[in-house]
Amino acid sequence: MNWYSNVVPPKIKALIKREAPENLWVKCPESGQLVFHKDIEANLYVVPGSGYHMRCPVETRLASLFDDAECELIPTPEAPLDPLKFRDIKRYVDKLKEYRVKTGMADAVTVAFGNLEGSPVTVAVQDFEFMGGSLGMAAGEAIIAGCEYALAKRTPFVIFTASGGARMQEGMFSLMQMPRTTIAVQRLREARLPYIVVLTNPTTGGVTASYAMLGDVQIAEPGAIIGFAGARVIEQTIREKLPEGFQRAEYLRDHGMVDMVVPRQELRETLARLCGLLTKSPPRRAAA
Repeated sequence: MNWYSNVVPPKIKALIKREAPENLWVKCPESGQLVFHKDIEANLYVVPGSGYHMRCPVETRLASLFDDAECELIPTPEAPLDPLKFRDIKRYVDKLKEYRVKTGMADAVTVAFGNLEGSPVTVAVQDFEFMGGSLGMAAGEAIIAGCEYALAKRTPFVIFTASGGARMQEGMFSLMQMPRTTIAVQRLREARLPYIVVLTNPTTGGVTASYAMLGDVQIAEPGAIIGFAGARVIEQTIREKLPEGFQRAEYLRDHGMVDMVVPRQELRETLARLCGLLTKSPPRRAAA
């Protein structure tokens, strides 16, 4: 007999369930360590013991970066929802609606403007929770809008990338965002405005093949997977075993593809210093 199911009254069961929510403890994928969820949140979604960097929500990312956690969200152009009338198990438009409700975001890229150590900066954050951070027309328009805003305000442009690549449901329209975003980055370069890329886990596919690897400075978070094709596909193609840690941030830093690997808690200070150096204007106030 299951005493919990058959003996405990329904009202008491409801109380027990409310007192122990499912997300009370978070398990580290790397070490198996169980961590209280509020401790993870307070540590910017980095597991205290192992240093494993979990995915960081967009709101937390922006709040941890800007002075006094204050910023202005920049409106981005609307894009056609379903140019190819794509359908697999579900209609593409229905999937978009689901992810918009789930994340509270219009698409995978959010653009914001605010102060970083007293200096203005434009920031874009790619959200992997929105269809794997895939690059579609809306995401491409958002990145271009962020570049144009940085040009208008004469600020550095910082982008946090996280993506599985191009969005297959938009076909060639998705692939067109690769050259379009590349041209937008080139305009920043011509205006001599800093373009800094922070590669988070994972950054792959067409995103890596375009704006994610064009930064004046390439930063990566510890342990982030960065590459074009997956490791298994590469091994099957070249019929060789890949080196240990291949496509990880630390391996890419050691082989010259990434400039530095910076823990999330140190990103704010590092970005403020880099923006000051690249614009020849040191931060106006010391790091908090």
